[in-house]
Amino acid sequence: MYDLLQQACSFLFVPASRPERLGKALASGTDMVIADWEDAVAPGDKNGARQALVQAIQGLLPASRMRLLVRINAAQTPWHEEDVQALAGLVQQGLCGAVLPKAESAATLLAVAAAAGPRAAIVPLIESVAGLDAVDEIARTPCAVRLVFGHLDFQVDAGMDCSLDEQELLPVRMALVLASRRAGLAAPVDGVTVDTVHPERLQHDAQRALRMGFGGKLCIHPAQVAPLHAVFDPDEAAVVQARRVQQALSEAGGGVCVLDGRMIDAPMLKRAEQVLQRHAKALQRAGP
Repeated sequence: MYDLLQQACSFLFVPASRPERLGKALASGTDMVIADWEDAVAPGDKNGARQALVQAIQGLLPASRMRLLVRINAAQTPWHEEDVQALAGLVQQGLCGAVLPKAESAATLLAVAAAAGPRAAIVPLIESVAGLDAVDEIARTPCAVRLVFGHLDFQVDAGMDCSLDEQELLPVRMALVLASRRAGLAAPVDGVTVDTVHPERLQHDAQRALRMGFGGKLCIHPAQVAPLHAVFDPDEAAVVQARRVQQALSEAGGGVCVLDGRMIDAPMLKRAEQVLQRHAKALQRAGP
């Protein structure tokens, strides 16, 4: 179950109060679906959203349940305790785990994990200055499977007014990438692109995420899934070149060689292996 979450590139949000959308979301091609009990659900609808998800999961196959996370409400809210109680039952039925918003300490992660049971994957959402300050502690918490960046809430918490290209957030994004690497976690997941009308915006954001070392991105509309995969899944030319690098170094017996007039060494081999790993994930997603 954790392997699926660690390798996932696309994470599509669905309001848990709209359970009829779960099937469509799972069929959209996304790697993971996040049923949302937090921002997508009004305060008066929280209990109904919990019950709706509990009922909806009954109609899902085990393989679909493994692709499902639920974003619970933050520990500082009045809905958190009931969310965690409901989460425990859902995990017993095969749901993957929880996205934890406003993650700011290891203690909160451990408390959710203890209540939800050992099978629950905990995905901390870093979206505050306090969360950034504790990012290494959070990443090294045994129950943490992967970090996610909630860049919209982070801007509000930090009092930032970012430009369209969000250059101001580059140091924060890099902090999540490096914390994940230090803790031995899979590459983190970048935040949403709120523009669902212009696909070039999603492409720009996804390319930045890939260049910076993120392993995927949150989506808020099914139409964002395919363009996201198009960025993260290597094209045929990249796959061919990666294999050429492997072959060249193999024929040279390791060490250093020259390919197309450029020096090829161990770091370039590692990069080629990463490209081929992403290609393998893409093929697995595509199926037979």
